Amino acid sequence: MDGIVLLKEDHKTVEKLFKQFEKAGDNARAEKRKIADKVIEELTTHTWIEEKIFYPAAREAAPDTKDHVLESVEEHHVVLWMLSGLKGLDPSDERFDAKMTVLIENVRHHVEEEEKEWFPDVRKAMGRNRLTELGAQMEKAKNRAPGDPLAVPSADK
Repeated sequence: MDGIVLLKEDHKTVEKLFKQFEKAGDNARAEKRKIADKVIEELTTHTWIEEKIFYPAAREAAPDTKDHVLESVEEHHVVLWMLSGLKGLDPSDERFDAKMTVLIENVRHHVEEEEKEWFPDVRKAMGRNRLTELGAQMEKAKNRAPGDPLAVPSADK
């Protein structure tokens, strides 16, 4: 699978989780906690493989995407701290749904920018073989991703 396709598949997975969260009722605390935990896991792994593998390769292949990559890393920083805040938050806390809603808004914005504004440039610059190679690297790296959102490099910056 090519690297951009892999990232878009991750985006779809997370979007499905967001929709499940949004459909869950106000009293579905246990279900919301379970969904939030899965979102934390998915997004932590996703941001880690992007930062460790995809972003450096994108910058090398398409130097014009530098500003997009830097902005994406800053968006990751915000999202990772939000994930960390959600991780230990009791779903009965009045801030739980609000935190999740803000997270969803931030991630949807980030995904839209990546997919529409700069993935096409990266695809053009890299070509199919390089993207397939990156996809294999990213798939393998998912197993090494940290479980803690604050262990992703951009959380520190």
